[in-house]
Amino acid sequence: MTRLFFSTLLLSIVAFSASAQDARQGPPGPPGNDDNAHYGWADVLRADPVQGVTRSEVPQQECYDQPVVQHDSGNTAAGTVLGAVIGGVLGHTVGKGDGRTAATVAGAVAGGAVGNHVSDQGGDYQSTQTQCREVRSVSEQRRIVGYDVEYRYRGEVYMSRLSYDPGERLRVRVSVEPAD
Repeated sequence: MTRLFFSTLLLSIVAFSASAQDARQGPPGPPGNDDNAHYGWADVLRADPVQGVTRSEVPQQECYDQPVVQHDSGNTAAGTVLGAVIGGVLGHTVGKGDGRTAATVAGAVAGGAVGNHVSDQGGDYQSTQTQCREVRSVSEQRRIVGYDVEYRYRGEVYMSRLSYDPGERLRVRVSVEPAD
């Protein structure tokens, strides 16, 4: 019984090993198939960065000071009141008796009219206002877009452009196919 057990165990191990090897090698396939490929390591001789220019549109706000003419309409109410008070005081000093009252009223009316006219003149003056607008400017930036890599595998020197810096060693895929 022990001998039968060991024979069965040995036969199972051999069968498993053969099927694992068959799975690894697989049936022969068309050229370019991964069945005839393996991986190795190459020594990197140099890796030169490749520069590229990227352009992007950037919105910016452009502001500037613009001269503006403004009109001040003046303060007509304050001018009228102040003119009436000054005219009334002057009229009061001119007249005597009942004429004083009439002179005070006449002075107030005349002073109010003059004050209204003077304060209504206002004036034009120039100032500045900040005006802004959105403009688009093109921004150019230089950046690394890849690396030209020179490497040695089994005595032969190769060159490839990669999107990354591989460092000192580079993993390579080696494919073997029959030559015609």
